[in-house]
Amino acid sequence: MKECKIIRQSLPDGLPAGDAVITGGGRLKAKKIIHTVGPIWHSGGQKEAGFLAQAYENSLALAMKNGIKTISFPSISTGAYGYPINRASKIALSTVIGFVRKNDWFDEIRFVLHSGGDFLLYEECCRMLLLNGRGGS
Repeated sequence: MKECKIIRQSLPDGLPAGDAVITGGGRLKAKKIIHTVGPIWHSGGQKEAGFLAQAYENSLALAMKNGIKTISFPSISTGAYGYPINRASKIALSTVIGFVRKNDWFDEIRFVLHSGGDFLLYEECCRMLLLNGRGGS
């Protein structure tokens, strides 16, 4: 919490959507925590897809910069921020797949999802992206 308070002092308006910062893990098993902010869903007309992709990409870049080889993600923005999970899953997975294709660094990347239904949606999306070769740019 102390690290977050220090970071907040340099960001009086908060962390912008798509950006990421890193802190220690405190009493958690994780040694580091990457904090990112996804976009609030506004029907797709306010560059939400770009901000969501940036949240994943900036988190992965920050992990790499800090020597982190294993990372876990939630489904960013699909809870209180209202991003439709079917759209968010495509952005999340294509961004991560594209990053990994360009950067052979990570040992493991996990998505920790809220429900079995969310898992099935991510699984199908991942299968389609990999089969169609559409993961990443």
